[in-house]
Amino acid sequence: MERRSFLKATAVATLATGVSAVAGSVKAQDKKFTIALIPGLTTDAFYITMRKGAEAAAKAVGAELMFQGASDFNPVTQVPVLDAVIAKKPDAILIAPTDKDQLIQPLKKAADAGIPIITVDTFIGTGVYQTGSGDADFPLSYIASDNLLGGAIAARALAKAVGEKGKVYVSNVKPGISTTDQREQGFKDEMKKYPNITVLETQYNDDDANKAASQLQAVYARNSDLDGVFGANLFSALGAANGVQQAGQTGKIRVVAFDAPTTIVDNINSGLVDLAIAQHPAEIGYFGVMAAYAHLTGNSIPTSIGTGFTVIDKSNVADKNVAKFIYSD
Repeated sequence: MERRSFLKATAVATLATGVSAVAGSVKAQDKKFTIALIPGLTTDAFYITMRKGAEAAAKAVGAELMFQGASDFNPVTQVPVLDAVIAKKPDAILIAPTDKDQLIQPLKKAADAGIPIITVDTFIGTGVYQTGSGDADFPLSYIASDNLLGGAIAARALAKAVGEKGKVYVSNVKPGISTTDQREQGFKDEMKKYPNITVLETQYNDDDANKAASQLQAVYARNSDLDGVFGANLFSALGAANGVQQAGQTGKIRVVAFDAPTTIVDNINSGLVDLAIAQHPAEIGYFGVMAAYAHLTGNSIPTSIGTGFTVIDKSNVADKNVAKFIYSD
């Protein structure tokens, strides 16, 4: 099992100080804060698990968690949800923006109304906040996995699986989503270290697993020597894996999945998916609420907090210490 955590020592120390102060002030705190969590979408196991971590933190500090989101990962549907949440005047908003540009102005409206903003999982602008420059630096903190690193881990795993030679491609959602953009970038940058591997053109599936499956079959039809695919998010990976199965290439075309829902266990055991990179969404939700509460009670918080990864394959999928990182339904 490979675990990667990139929490900076200074960030951990800062948050730990804030959390200690928060814990000591819970009884003395008269106001019960309401902290809103707006996920990328409500039906994804990743965000369901994030919500559970956020609920645990809210319970620990005596805050109320408001969970409200759209059923699809789309700024067109997320912005009205955000507007509705702003109208309820929560004390802080945690949000996974569905577009790094299109959510800037809608979130600026919340910040201008005096509601502190923390982005979780995804970010706006560059994801570097509180710099005093640019139009997207106003959120207090960005709490997420290091997606460049996650993409690099995926590249190394897939390179090993295909014997460091052959043809591979990335199955991705669409351009403009901060996390999946970075995963693709990290993957491609790392693959440059393997001169005998050709990275084909990225296929964008609009977060539609059926489309990802069809694209896999189309890429395979054009490249009968296709060796592997990296699914940059849950639906991309599972769709590509189903496409591999439909093409009769299970075990021949290697699949690396980013994210680990409960279905990933059967997919790994059956050989449909070779390896899954599990983020730690419960940690993201937990640290998000703790950071918001620390800020609301007058404590400083780091502008970025990173959470880790657990790499899951057939050799460790049954290990209870690994299984705890599989997302909740």
